[in-house]
Amino acid sequence: MKVLRLMFAVALCAIAQDTLSNESVVKMVKSGLGESLVVSMVQNQPGKYSLSPDDLVKLKEAGVSEKILEAMATKSAGGGPAPAGGAASGPSAGDSDIPKDIDIGAYYRKGGKWEEMLPEVVNWKTGGVLKHIATVGVVKGDVNGHIQNPHSRNSLTSPVEVIIDAPEGVAITEYQLIHLHENTDSREFRTVTGGVMHESGGATRDVIPFEGKKVSKGVYKVLLPNLGAGEYGFLPPGAVGSANSASIGKMYTFRLVE
Repeated sequence: MKVLRLMFAVALCAIAQDTLSNESVVKMVKSGLGESLVVSMVQNQPGKYSLSPDDLVKLKEAGVSEKILEAMATKSAGGGPAPAGGAASGPSAGDSDIPKDIDIGAYYRKGGKWEEMLPEVVNWKTGGVLKHIATVGVVKGDVNGHIQNPHSRNSLTSPVEVIIDAPEGVAITEYQLIHLHENTDSREFRTVTGGVMHESGGATRDVIPFEGKKVSKGVYKVLLPNLGAGEYGFLPPGAVGSANSASIGKMYTFRLVE
């Protein structure tokens, strides 16, 4: 069976030698090729991928795994194959410029330097009433977030590079990347409490899948190659009803201008 799959992979490679695409990846996944083989082909073959939020959702629905999506994003950003053995336990050569003394929070690369991604206070609307985060308490299910001012003060261009220094015991998978909808004097979004990423329906309409690479203890690097212009934010875990005052009401926001 492994030999047959390898032969099929070689045939697909010959067909798509010029440039792999979203459709090529979906075809390989649906044919039953193993995840590691598809990742290897993405890393080593020329590729041109469309990775907008809608494209990522479609790829996920087609059965493309997060490891394959990460390989596609890395390839689109001009990166090479990941080191053998999986995620690195410490900074790689390409991550050597990441500050060693950063505090818990989010940072973005701008002009070759890392800048702090200044957070904004989130208010939550539940039951038709706008309440400040500190008075909401634990809310089960979906909630509507509200942020004052139509734009984030953090203005970025593609590709977006972010590092997140998470509190002890918190993984990058507990953060949510959210697309914010602009109003005249504010931004709004809808999400679910508890960091739920895989529910269907309106509660996750604004949640965007993303991958984070661990570069050191508690520190993750996130590459966002093709989000599209708009307002976005990283929502830390425990943002609703959390006893941790460091994360209550915070969202690390940014505006992508191109």
